[in-house]
Amino acid sequence: MRARVARAAGAWGWSVCCRRGVSNFPVPPPSAVDVAELLRGATTAEEQPWAAAARRAPGQCSVLLFPGQGSQVVGMGRGLLGYPRVRELYDAAQRVLGYDLLELSLHGPQEDLDRTVHCQPAVFVASLAAVEKLHHLQPAVIENCIAAAGFSVGEFAALVFAGAMEFSEGLYAVKVRAEAMQEASEAVPSGMLSVLGQPRSKFNFACLEAQKHCKSLGIESPVCEVASYLFPDCRVISGHLEALRFLQKNSSRYHFRRTKMLPVSGGFHTRLMEPAVQPLAQVLKTVAIRKPLVAVYSNVSGSRYLHPTHIRQLLGQQVVSPVKWEQTMHAIYERRRGTEFPGTWEVGPGQQLGSILRSCNLKAWKGYSHVDVLRASEDPDADLDPSESPR
Repeated sequence: MRARVARAAGAWGWSVCCRRGVSNFPVPPPSAVDVAELLRGATTAEEQPWAAAARRAPGQCSVLLFPGQGSQVVGMGRGLLGYPRVRELYDAAQRVLGYDLLELSLHGPQEDLDRTVHCQPAVFVASLAAVEKLHHLQPAVIENCIAAAGFSVGEFAALVFAGAMEFSEGLYAVKVRAEAMQEASEAVPSGMLSVLGQPRSKFNFACLEAQKHCKSLGIESPVCEVASYLFPDCRVISGHLEALRFLQKNSSRYHFRRTKMLPVSGGFHTRLMEPAVQPLAQVLKTVAIRKPLVAVYSNVSGSRYLHPTHIRQLLGQQVVSPVKWEQTMHAIYERRRGTEFPGTWEVGPGQQLGSILRSCNLKAWKGYSHVDVLRASEDPDADLDPSESPR
């Protein structure tokens, strides 16, 4: 493994010892377990400049995409347990979280797994375990990775993969984030609505109309905002439940083709999550953040992080800012005509990010593959199932 990947692997820092922060959430007990040693035997790799991967032909390079909340499903992780050190990864997560995440991921029940406080850590850990599977099956994909991006909580997994923060600290920050967002979501009946529109759809006008409707019902300071830019003419709108119901009922008025409530418990990525900002900001102050060893793209800006301070600042803003995923896909895959696209691997539960990529950039999607976290293979040494990829 190249040194940059070896350093990233080591930087995952699977020791579950966390610094004591100023958060009100309990701090996990210190432990001497060094899961970095368990997960990667690459610390003795020879030094290789990071730019070497960038000089490879574009078609030989790879991009990793990490899914977010809403992709969780009971059974995720079953397709990973036959690969080296994945169980040790879940053991380390149990020490940080204080409960058996693997048991919950494998057996549910789904309603417990869907709770924000559980699904965010579950998706985070499953995604990094999927990286371990991918490294075992196709190590060149990891070695030749030039960029990573994660959707919402997936951004934390992308940063851990890229060596910007240690696994234990990243998971603990996700734990605090999830608990704070769960608490904020319980304060106000809210949710998220996926909206497939068309060029003449009036997303912002629809949100304003929905806010007026809420005010007519006596709801003070109603929230209804675009929370995610997925692909052209497709948005996720977050806010008060009454606002979202209004949009569903009046979808034809705003030229919406289809609407669907998402399996999340709150109006995420809006100002309804402001109570979660301070706990997350406080725990991020205690996290050692380094410059990523591969390019990682921010949900808030849609562009790559340039400095560790930039990471800390934007991660704190992320919970109240829209996810600019469509803009991120354009930033990653923009290239001159005739230039090959890198291979893309979605690491984690579901294939939603692949579907979005197809709608954003069909040519880039032709190099897409998915790492299965559900299906248990009898032969862990077998290659990735070709049926998982459109290639």
